Amino acid sequence: MRKPESLRAAWVALAGLSSVFLFEMLDNSILNVALPTIGRELHASTVALQWVTGAYAVVFGGLMLVFGAIADRFGRRRIMLVGLALLGIASLATALVSTAGQLIAVRALMGVAAAMTTPGSAALAFRLFEDDGLRVRAMTLISTVGLAGLAIGPTTGGLVLAIAPWQVLLLVNVPIAVFAIIAIRAGIAADDPAGLHRDPVDVLGALLGTATIVFALLAPTLFVNEGGGSWAPWTATAGALAAGLLFVLREREARYPLLDLKLVARPLVASGLAYKAAAGLATAGVGYMVTLQLQLDWGWTPTLAAIGLLPQVVVLVAGGAFVNPFVRWAGLERAAWLSASSVVAGLAIYALLGRLGYVWVAIALVFVAAGIRVVGVVAGVNVLRGLPENRTTIGAALTDTATEVASGTGVAVTGTILAALFTGSIATSHWTASQSAEFEHAVTIAGLVLTAVAATLVGWAFRHSKKSIRHSKKA
Repeated sequence: MRKPESLRAAWVALAGLSSVFLFEMLDNSILNVALPTIGRELHASTVALQWVTGAYAVVFGGLMLVFGAIADRFGRRRIMLVGLALLGIASLATALVSTAGQLIAVRALMGVAAAMTTPGSAALAFRLFEDDGLRVRAMTLISTVGLAGLAIGPTTGGLVLAIAPWQVLLLVNVPIAVFAIIAIRAGIAADDPAGLHRDPVDVLGALLGTATIVFALLAPTLFVNEGGGSWAPWTATAGALAAGLLFVLREREARYPLLDLKLVARPLVASGLAYKAAAGLATAGVGYMVTLQLQLDWGWTPTLAAIGLLPQVVVLVAGGAFVNPFVRWAGLERAAWLSASSVVAGLAIYALLGRLGYVWVAIALVFVAAGIRVVGVVAGVNVLRGLPENRTTIGAALTDTATEVASGTGVAVTGTILAALFTGSIATSHWTASQSAEFEHAVTIAGLVLTAVAATLVGWAFRHSKKSIRHSKKA
């Protein structure tokens, strides 16, 4: 089948795939503003409310690799459509929820749906086109729609809550899922068996890989909620390391591995994943620290703090217009390391100068947002370029998983350092001068630690990507 030669020729498919990414970005952001209302109506504890969002994130992150592997075997379009149907059903079930436990179960089902659909949106967008320039433009368009949803989510959620029950915030997923199903069925051809592979599913590898990611995503939450003195976060960390080691051993020995480690070691793939991890680590660290600084250290109201984050929101949404010209000028490989370096530079600016005033915080947010806007697209495209055509979905799942785990690690590192250096409860208002000084010192230390790790990842990825350039020149 002939591939589209312009975005306009594939607009139906892109509309459907953009809807999938919109759901993933909108879902948590729009629900967060309703958590106090949900807590009152369902008589939910603080822990239960945390799991309303946490169950989605853990299930989503834990199952992406598995469903990526399944989609490459049984059909990307097929798995996408099944996931969208599950999303619609789970969202409809929200109308019947009467307890916090039921809502957590619904959110977990939505996490399964997101794991089935989100990696597929990148993989199908990549496979729609032959030209790398069109691939970048398509993925930029999809990410712009998603980021717009992320930006308007809290405001939209607040407006809806003023006139409707909180369940409406999740029921909105139903028309999104229906539209996406119609558009994807109409705009994307059924999977060509020649583009799939029929290796048996590595069940043990799938279980070990899922356990690794689930433990890795649980540990940061436990570090933040219970502190570094508790046994729970360290047990989760040990579980992640043990399961990860067993997963690697299994994949090296398995005849049909879930994830072929030789493919991951390819220069384009490895460097792309490292860029994504560096960006995720830096972004999560800055986001967590800035939120605490504005509201707890400086005493800003939530509304004023939201306004303070506007520079980042504006760059994320409006920056899509500059991604394609920048990539054409720099090339994919160069654009990847330049944009990842921008994220790390923003983190370093915040760590060293953020305590001196809001202007420096705003500058740091702009650097981080500008870098994310580019690296999110080009690193993902590079990973998919470096993989065989029948492994594109698990490649997309890998990039999302790298971001999720790195983001959780960034929050865990920051939270642990803050807990170690801050005296008293960080959640209390009206800090003493001594506590403010401790917080600023802790933020500087945490920011520099994350900067060092993220910069190391970017430096390693830069050197590794040079191998692919040298190989392509020889070829």
